[in-house]
Amino acid sequence: MRKALVVGGANGIGLSIATELAKRTDVEKVYIVDKVSLTEEYANEKFEAYQFDLTQEDYSIFDKFLDVDTLMVTAGFGRLALFKEVDESMIPLSFNVNTIPVMRIIKRFYHKLESQQDFYCGVMVSIAGFMSSPFFSIYAATKAALKVFIESVNVELLKAGSTNKILNVSPGSLKGTSFTNGKTDLSITAPMAQAIIAEMEKKNDLFIPQYEEVFKTVLQRYQDDFRKEGAHSYDYKLERIRYEKY
Repeated sequence: MRKALVVGGANGIGLSIATELAKRTDVEKVYIVDKVSLTEEYANEKFEAYQFDLTQEDYSIFDKFLDVDTLMVTAGFGRLALFKEVDESMIPLSFNVNTIPVMRIIKRFYHKLESQQDFYCGVMVSIAGFMSSPFFSIYAATKAALKVFIESVNVELLKAGSTNKILNVSPGSLKGTSFTNGKTDLSITAPMAQAIIAEMEKKNDLFIPQYEEVFKTVLQRYQDDFRKEGAHSYDYKLERIRYEKY
């Protein structure tokens, strides 16, 4: 029987992934580690939840979960704001939540990734990690670091003879999540959660939702002229901020 660990699984897409995994007959247990507690309305008999702040120094809690064959890390945060308006304290905090924890957790499970046994691993990154993202400069930097980290480790795994990979999941905005102070709606996020699990179990290394419909063109524009596309992104986000304000 399989066991899974979802870091950041108390709400949003993490909770949706945990819920979809728990529906499977071959999954015995889904461990959830999150800074916030799992609310009663999302309780599941297969869930075993732990509260843990990823900014803590002691990561020994993750030694409890070395029996898992699936690891998904979805924890992270970002806020739309110009860099000049962001308090300096948000710089180290952003990396200490979005980036460094992923590296530390992957380090603890690296022996499983490198082994000849199947180990399924995924990380929520962001399309912001692929291009300049004004109003999201720090967040984009934390995700760009993750993107290159994942690509680099995947090459190391390949050269070590392992078939296991880390899946980089890089969407745009996801509806039905609490990322931008919204409320989790599992009925909306379920299809995306199912798609992420499927990509992870195929041992793919990159999944960009809506790639053909949206982001293929966006990424091509960025490659053609990153300055022009950055300016376009600025104007787009400015309109989004005005819309949300009014």
